[in-house]
This record gives sequence, structure tokens and C-alpha cells, in this order.
Amino acid sequence: MKRILFFLIAVTGVMMFFSCNNYETYADQKEKERNAINNFINARGIKVISEETFHAQNDVTNDNEYVYMNNSGVYMQIARRGADKPLKDGETCELFIRFAEYNVFDTTKVVSNRATAYDPDIMNVTRTGTTYTASFTYGTMLSTYGASVPSGWLVPLKYINVGSPTETEMISYVKLIVPHTQGHTVASGNVNPYYYEISFQKAPGL
Repeated sequence: MKRILFFLIAVTGVMMFFSCNNYETYADQKEKERNAINNFINARGIKVISEETFHAQNDVTNDNEYVYMNNSGVYMQIARRGADKPLKDGETCELFIRFAEYNVFDTTKVVSNRATAYDPDIMNVTRTGTTYTASFTYGTMLSTYGASVPSGWLVPLKYINVGSPTETEMISYVKLIVPHTQGHTVASGNVNPYYYEISFQKAPGL
């Protein structure tokens, strides 16, 4: 009986040892995320600039430059500023969204709405001072993740125009590396960063 008890205690101890060694803390997960983002940046030869440099360049990023936004941890490239004007203070409108989402850990495409040219996602957005609030009302992001818009998606709105294309200007187009703290529920739950390519445009007639 003593031998059986000793055996059970020993087995339990071994199981607890491996369980503890396999347990990944939140700090471990954040470290993996930082490493994944750094690897993503290095693999693509991205040049990271500060907000100070970004503002000194009139809020423009040059070829393969991404500005690191201190408050959010988002890396942002404004590939095209867009046509017309930004959202006005106090304005509420619908934006048509074209996007592709990639998992930064393995660079696989997760979701996208680019395959259907006439079926964009729709985002209802309000600007109040320098604060933007938004929700998805239609499309792939809504059906995949729910109505809540990732906070990281709202970061570019301060710096881009959201009008329709003209003869001389195309719609806005941005690229973002979004950490889990600024992402959707799946990102935050799994401590997973995502990369996005997104265009924003006011719904026709607005």
C-alpha cells in the first residue's frame, strides 16, 4: 500500500513539474509578441520612425517607413493620405472599408474582403475632438469578430482624408501592425498581433 501511495505521489509530482514548465505567463506571451513584431519588421526591411520625425515630415511616412505611435503601440504607414478631407469634429458618417488581415506570428492571411469588389465592410464612426468611436455595421469583420472596431484601426483617422477618389487623388490606404492590446477580441484573448492593409472611404453620397 505504501509503495502504491509513493508511486501516486511521485506521478503527481512529475505531472505538476511538467505542467508548471509548460505554463506560459502573460509576460511570456507579451515577449513572444514583441519578438514576432520585431521579426516581422526586420524581415520586411521596415524603417521605424518616431512620432517626432513623423510630425516633422508633415505627418507623412516615406517609402517603407512606419511610425511607432507611443500611446497605442501601433506601427503605422500612410501609403496614401486620400482625397478630400478628414472627418470633421462632431461628424458621424459611414466609411466603406477594404482590408486584408494577416497573423504576424506566421504571416498567414486570416480574413479579407478584397475578393468581392462591390461588397465592402461598413463602419459607422464618430469624431469628438481628437477621439474616434466606431462600430462595424456590415461585412467580414462584423461576422468574424463582432461589431467592436479594433482600437488600432482608429489610429490613422486623425491623419488621413476619407473622401471619394478624384481624377488626381485616390482613396486613403494605410498599413498597420496592431498589438493585441489594440486589436479585436481574438487578438487580445490570444496575445496575438495582426498586420493590416486598409483603405477608408466615405459611403457614396456623404
